[in-house]
Amino acid sequence: MSRRTFVVAGGAAVAAVGVGSGVAATAFADDRAAGTPSSASGAETCYRLTSETTEGPYYIDADKIRQDITEDEEGIPLTLALTVIDAETCRPVRNAAVDIWHCSALGVYSGYESMSNGGGGTPPTGEPPTGTPTGEPPTGGPGGPGGGGGGHAEPTDDERYLRGTWRTDRHGHVTFRTVFPGWYQGRCVHIHVKVHVDGTWTDAGYEGGHTCHTGQLFFAEKAVLASAEVAPYSTNTTTRTTLDEDGIYPDNGHEGGLLYLAYDRKHIARGVRARLTMGVTPAETHDTTDSPPPAQPSASPSEA
Repeated sequence: MSRRTFVVAGGAAVAAVGVGSGVAATAFADDRAAGTPSSASGAETCYRLTSETTEGPYYIDADKIRQDITEDEEGIPLTLALTVIDAETCRPVRNAAVDIWHCSALGVYSGYESMSNGGGGTPPTGEPPTGTPTGEPPTGGPGGPGGGGGGHAEPTDDERYLRGTWRTDRHGHVTFRTVFPGWYQGRCVHIHVKVHVDGTWTDAGYEGGHTCHTGQLFFAEKAVLASAEVAPYSTNTTTRTTLDEDGIYPDNGHEGGLLYLAYDRKHIARGVRARLTMGVTPAETHDTTDSPPPAQPSASPSEA
């Protein structure tokens, strides 16, 4: 068993967010743990593919070309550094358009505020029935039993906070500045992500091409528990779904989108750094999945 080695370059380029000397982290070292050795015979895959998951109904296509997606949203500062590589060659995927979007500290998605239920309030008219996720289609909805898939919902307002698209550099790196996501009914804390390739960057943004990866990024439970002690997260009265309880997290560690985290254990409010290398197949198209992937054996990653 062997595999080629991919060295994640430029890790020091992640913007500092005031993390102090008491840093707790899944080591910001080599995230090759997200992949596994593969056979050297034939066409070797040097890095295991990052799991595909549902897009969810609240995606807005490449709406804001920017790295800082915070706007005026309150929350723990989060620097998210992603590296996109070809899983078959381990070469960086440059000039790709990476989209991320996530809910606010109180569980609200911009563009869909009237369909959100942050803070545990009563869903307004048009919200899926009580007891179902408010950021994904409800169980038994368009995605079928188990939920997770389903159609796209049209935006209900013009807000676009906590959404953005940016280009990978020649090393496949892209960095975003945002806030630590909150939670809403039925889902664990997560960030949505898409990777688009073969398009063209213009003055207007990114055009054409196709989506080679649609996934979600997840947070270790210890970090989420720490965030819940900090305002405004501490005012979110929605019952929180844990990582183990979540029906969409594929339960396979970093390969499934579990982020490496670094933060001060005693002062998480100062900021969190998160990163992950994502293995994709640029020639393939993965717009979304119709249902959550089946649970896989845990890769036993270290957790923040």
